[in-house]
Amino acid sequence: MSSETAARTSVSTHILDTSVGRPAEGVALTLSVRSGSDGAWAAHGASTTDADGRCKDLPALPEGTTHVRLDFAVEEYFVSNEHRADHKATQQAEEQQDAPRVRDSGAFFPEVAITFAVVPGEHYHVPLLLNPFGYSVYRGS
Repeated sequence: MSSETAARTSVSTHILDTSVGRPAEGVALTLSVRSGSDGAWAAHGASTTDADGRCKDLPALPEGTTHVRLDFAVEEYFVSNEHRADHKATQQAEEQQDAPRVRDSGAFFPEVAITFAVVPGEHYHVPLLLNPFGYSVYRGS
């Protein structure tokens, strides 16, 4: 595999907070890589989501990468004053439900780790759909 091919192997991500229907701004994440299923993880990059919930500055993957891990630090996002203010409009409706009050006491999932396999020369867009009580992820385009 040439360095040119390795430079084209890349990862992008974005986060949508489905509880408010908006991008999740200010979420820190790290990108780690390894070669082989039993290889050691090596930190390779870090970023923070922008106002559109995107990280546009993740580095290309090094040659020989077979697995990638994205670690999203979501706890700070959920306990921030700005995020809680977004939920004040729904407070009355929540009081009528039996849902747990995790939203007011921290994050149920303080971090989200997504691990996936990669093939040289491809681009991987991995969106995270996030809410205080769950998340989903998929390979986008």
